[in-house]
Amino acid sequence: MPNILLTRIDSRLIHGQVATQWCSSVGANLILVANDQVANDSFRQSLMDMSAPSYAQTRYFTIEKTINVIHKASESQKIFIIVDNPADVVKMVEGGVPIKKVNIGNMHMAEGKRQVATVVAVDETDVQAFRRLQQLGVELEIRKVPSESTEDIGKLFK
Repeated sequence: MPNILLTRIDSRLIHGQVATQWCSSVGANLILVANDQVANDSFRQSLMDMSAPSYAQTRYFTIEKTINVIHKASESQKIFIIVDNPADVVKMVEGGVPIKKVNIGNMHMAEGKRQVATVVAVDETDVQAFRRLQQLGVELEIRKVPSESTEDIGKLFK
């Protein structure tokens, strides 16, 4: 079974906060960005590689590739998965990726979304995805950085 330490939803994917705080806090040595667009964008990958900590490898997979190869991961790989939306997490869990906990860290405000927490804005599609994750037994938390306390996830559903 793959050693998935944490899955984080963050619109920015890999950036300074992820590199300096989250990666070391969870003890990851592999950051897996599961995102269909970034998996095929070497320029964005190179920008994110610049932000990644030197002790962690990076991988950029489509959602489908993540589902297909995650079970081949070595036990020594301590995996931190980053996605930019909850629907992709649902696809992965339903596809057999053993995700037990999701940190909701940064979902940018956009047209049609409402702000529900300090750094989290959702629309109805997001809310339905979060409901589905709960049905699948995935623990959800809203937290920007590891040193902060979690925010009430009930905010997602109001």
